[in-house]
Amino acid sequence: MKFGLFIPQGWRFDLVGIEPSRQWSTMRDLVVHADQGTAWESAWVYDHFHTTPQPSDQATHEAWTLMSAFAAATDRIRLGQMCTCMSYRNPAYLAKVAATVDHVSGGRIEMGIGAGWYEHEWRAYGYGFPEARDRLGMLREGVQIFQQAWTQGVSSLQGKYYQVDGAICQPLPIQQGRSGIPLWIAGGGEKVTLKIAAQYADYTNFAGDDEGFAAKSAILAEHCAALGRDVGEITRSANYNVFIGETEREVEDKVAWYADHLRASLGEAAGAEHARRTADQGLIGTPEQIVERLEKLGGLGMTYAITYFADAAYDRSSIELFEQQVIPALG
Repeated sequence: MKFGLFIPQGWRFDLVGIEPSRQWSTMRDLVVHADQGTAWESAWVYDHFHTTPQPSDQATHEAWTLMSAFAAATDRIRLGQMCTCMSYRNPAYLAKVAATVDHVSGGRIEMGIGAGWYEHEWRAYGYGFPEARDRLGMLREGVQIFQQAWTQGVSSLQGKYYQVDGAICQPLPIQQGRSGIPLWIAGGGEKVTLKIAAQYADYTNFAGDDEGFAAKSAILAEHCAALGRDVGEITRSANYNVFIGETEREVEDKVAWYADHLRASLGEAAGAEHARRTADQGLIGTPEQIVERLEKLGGLGMTYAITYFADAAYDRSSIELFEQQVIPALG
């Protein structure tokens, strides 16, 4: 099993209390820490502009700017976004950006891509908010443009949503796999998103609970069979919020800290509720308990876990415990 680490960038109120002038060094030091060992396969950020679960004036640093900065600050670790919203940038332009960052990184970029969902920031930035079928149509056309740009060096498409005519992407990315840069199609939509993934993805990213993961995997396999593709060619991943401690009391203390941390930004009721939902959707427990849970997920075909530690910018003890006791047991 491989492991990725989310770097706090503010989107989840995870840089609150850190002076803006110190936020870049906080992010940089964490990604350098992950780069220096061998535990982490990859480091990740989110592609969002406003905080969640509600917009605020707290910092949210931009994903692709961070990709380039992380690329220059590291030597080994792979770098991804979970996930880039296709419609926030013209796909021919985005293909060019990704190819350039692939060179800056020496061939370490992953392209996480999805249709997007955060209506508030869509409208705030003037993108409107198209119906889901249109956002998914943009995703499909954009992925086609990516593949042309990264493998042929030029893309042309007269689509319903995007029209490009000889858009040059030179130099080509350093990576020259099936799609050029590896494609992660994120989302679990059963009729469209997983069908797009079956056709184009090197990786998927969807529900991380046992039942949901198994169900989405089965549907992905059906789409692959219809296309004549071996589902085994696609690595299936999921994202997990991690609350880990040496003892169950330590775990409870970390969940309580997170609730207190969120109350400062979201208020008493909303902070407590969001902390509860975050913990319910995660990996919670001692190292032994988390290993047992991940072993079960591995048996369902989940072989790449991307982990989020709410306290990462303030205290590395959770990350270090995971590095020392969970990853060696499963890596």
